[in-house]
Amino acid sequence: MIKIYHNQRCSKSRQGVELLETSGKEFEIVKYLDSKFSKESLTEVLQLLKISPIDLVRKNEKIWKENFKGTTMSDAEIIIAMVENPKLIERPIIINKNKGVIGRPTSDILSII
Repeated sequence: MIKIYHNQRCSKSRQGVELLETSGKEFEIVKYLDSKFSKESLTEVLQLLKISPIDLVRKNEKIWKENFKGTTMSDAEIIIAMVENPKLIERPIIINKNKGVIGRPTSDILSII
């Protein structure tokens, strides 16, 4: 089943949900700010997205700018920062079986549904 990691306050994330609803495919919404990622689950998502942890970070978030910007961090440290501060995670993330995309632009979602 398709999963969308969703933040309802984000317009791109809402657009992703709308696209999935329109597609008629079954999907599950995961509100990742409420049901937070574990290190293991976030690592798995990164593997499906085929990106490094820093590529999933929202670098304009206040938390990033105030606490992490300009520091040298390992991939493991970046993952921990995202697990502890889920607002840092880019959204929406769509997973379908063994494929994943960040839904920016929203049309990228079409490549995996």
